[in-house]
Amino acid sequence: MLILNADEVAQALPMKQAIASMKMAMQALSSGQAEIPLRTHIEANQGTTLVMPGWVSHGDHESLAVKVVSIFNGNQSRGLANILGLVHVLDAETGAPIAILNGAAVTALRTAAVSGAATASLANPDASRLAILGSGPQAKSHFQAMCAVRPVKQASFFSPRRVHVERLVASLQTDVDLHIADSSEAATREADIICTTTNSNIPVIDNAAIADGCHINAIGSYKPDVVEIPAAVVRRARVFVDHKKTALSEAGDLIQPLQRGEIETQHLVGEIGELFLGQIAGRLSADNVTLFKSVGNTVEDVVGASDIVRNAERMGLGQEISLD
Repeated sequence: MLILNADEVAQALPMKQAIASMKMAMQALSSGQAEIPLRTHIEANQGTTLVMPGWVSHGDHESLAVKVVSIFNGNQSRGLANILGLVHVLDAETGAPIAILNGAAVTALRTAAVSGAATASLANPDASRLAILGSGPQAKSHFQAMCAVRPVKQASFFSPRRVHVERLVASLQTDVDLHIADSSEAATREADIICTTTNSNIPVIDNAAIADGCHINAIGSYKPDVVEIPAAVVRRARVFVDHKKTALSEAGDLIQPLQRGEIETQHLVGEIGELFLGQIAGRLSADNVTLFKSVGNTVEDVVGASDIVRNAERMGLGQEISLD
């Protein structure tokens, strides 16, 4: 069985290739070529552990995997990452164990790659000003994904933890003009693309500080009681989701305004995979605000991990162990 650490995961699936993989994964999900049960949530010690199995059969691509990931937001005080986990890849024909991958690395890569695929289809072609809210691994991977699909010239970052933002910005090797904003509003006011990658329980952007024509990727909220995007922005935007059933059971950004009657279910344009398949329309005008609300879906891990293992074997990455 192959064991891949975080660096090896990143080497095996560069961002542009990951974006292509995630576009295919979302097409498989929306066309019924994936078996993805709703994930199991286990709440323990002020953290959440998610168990996420899935199977995908799309064209000549067949994959089977199980992801176990924990999100414990108090881990930083212990010197640990907030997101920890693994992805267990199985042979789709026999069920035999094939590989174990660093789950946090897969999560950071596949989540940003899905946002990248959505941005490639929804952001205005000349979008060059980026705002990222948050300072963790998702902030970094989303910066890389946005630069892979749009001509980003300027990027503004904001988080209440300024020292973390400073560390993030210092780690980015890029020709993009980087800024650390003093507030969320300052970061987003002139942005063409906004990525919210926080663990906040309350909205982190203001509708008044969102320009016409902006595209938003919102990935931080994954529970009904957690919200990153205010209802006014949701109501204003053309809204796309990764998976409608999951979003309507987990995405507080959508569930709460639906419960209050501020939007209706029909306000959701559809799944991003349906857009990729040409079944629904994306941006209707340059002035549209578009919103991709992602709660994460196991199909991304299954397809991404399969591609990572295939490439890693070809590249000679990782460590082989015997289970005998």
